[in-house]
Amino acid sequence: MPRLAMPTSRDRRPAPPTPAREIARIAVPVSMEFVLMLVLNFVNQIVVGSLGATAIAAVGFSNSLTFILAVTLGCLGTSVSILVARAHGAGRRDDLDHTVTAALLVALGLGAVVSVVPWFFADHLMSLVGASPSVAAAGTDYFRLTVLATLPVMLSAILSGVLRSAGRPTSPMIATMVTVVANSAIAYSLVVGLGPLPSLGVAGAGWATLVTAVAKALILLWMTYGRRGVVGWSLPDSVRQWRAVIVPLFVLALPLGVTELFWTVGTFLYNVVFQKLGDEALAAAQIVTTLEGVFIVGSIGLMSATTTLVGRSVGRGDVDDAMAWVRRLTRAGIGTAAAFGVLFAGSVLLLDALFGEAGRDVRMMAGVGILINAAFQVVKVRNMIVGAGVLPSADDVRGVIMGDVVGAFAIGLPLAVVLGLHTPLGYVGIFVARILEELTKLAIFTWRARRVRWDVLVAKAAGSRAPSTPSAPTASEMPTQPVTTSS
Repeated sequence: MPRLAMPTSRDRRPAPPTPAREIARIAVPVSMEFVLMLVLNFVNQIVVGSLGATAIAAVGFSNSLTFILAVTLGCLGTSVSILVARAHGAGRRDDLDHTVTAALLVALGLGAVVSVVPWFFADHLMSLVGASPSVAAAGTDYFRLTVLATLPVMLSAILSGVLRSAGRPTSPMIATMVTVVANSAIAYSLVVGLGPLPSLGVAGAGWATLVTAVAKALILLWMTYGRRGVVGWSLPDSVRQWRAVIVPLFVLALPLGVTELFWTVGTFLYNVVFQKLGDEALAAAQIVTTLEGVFIVGSIGLMSATTTLVGRSVGRGDVDDAMAWVRRLTRAGIGTAAAFGVLFAGSVLLLDALFGEAGRDVRMMAGVGILINAAFQVVKVRNMIVGAGVLPSADDVRGVIMGDVVGAFAIGLPLAVVLGLHTPLGYVGIFVARILEELTKLAIFTWRARRVRWDVLVAKAAGSRAPSTPSAPTASEMPTQPVTTSS
């Protein structure tokens, strides 16, 4: 009887990853990094909370202003990451170097303008946009310092996107871990005046933010351009090369920036309405927002997984696979949102220990806000996956803008003014208005997602490819873990 040959290790092939493992491979690193950043904000809020409710309100109001700049301009990092992924996958090293160099120079110019101009008018800007005299007085120095941090934050967003798309997804997380620890230590030391250091109060947290933002940008620059870096410094050689780099950069960035601008401005205007009810209501809203952020970013990696996995299927021309990934990721979002929503609701039990100096009324208002928002965590996560993942993957940026504009400016904010300022509901009415905004966005995003013609999208993607040029792989097709969002 002939002897059967046994398979050798060379003949064995690793089994393809399961869909769940494929999702986790992309989503977990992104979520971990964002959790670290939100924990940093939470620790800073606890440190500042020892100074009282007005200090919490001042920091929160200032952050909501700088948040508009940071998130809107951060879309440049997302744009760069897409272009770098294409150039890296196609082996076009010159294009990669030109894209990153040009993007950093553009960011330096934009960052200088958006940092320095608000710095000069900080004394009047906070009062002009709705801060009470006490909040403006406490938060002006902090705002000056954090708005200067916008420039290094922009650079970090770009460099993080470059490293992820070039196959180094853990590098930004390492830089974030280092600066989170440093920020917390510096903030505590300067706020309370530890040892020989001066007690700077709220401004101490601002100095910590600025110092660690610069440090993170420098670390990422070394990771990107150092001896083991992934790109080289190379300027485009001609006007034609500059145009070939700059035009795609802004074509991708502008629609993303518009959607982020609407969202962040809407968030800021809610803070203005809370401020109308007083410093304590604003402080409570900031506690709710910060705590919710810590838990909701546990699902944010699914947004990156959506754009990556659905985009890969579209690029392969597999309609059924694209639709299957949408269903899988939506189910995963419901599961993670339910789990983190329960944890978020349980954080009510920690308010007395964490914010004892804020006052009983602030803690009570924050507790009510936490319970209302935790009950609808699933809705918010679904909006994040569909609105920031599925619709952009389907080239439906118009649907994203429609949901953000109608939800916030036609439903949420008008109801916040009516319910919060002109009914006995007060602060509860504002929290309810924000939930109604999310439900409106859910209806619009779901409607737009059902109208997506995946077959048409796949045919369009296939038709746009040059016959002699293979399609460039997305970030998800890199040999290492892909991450498509920027920090």
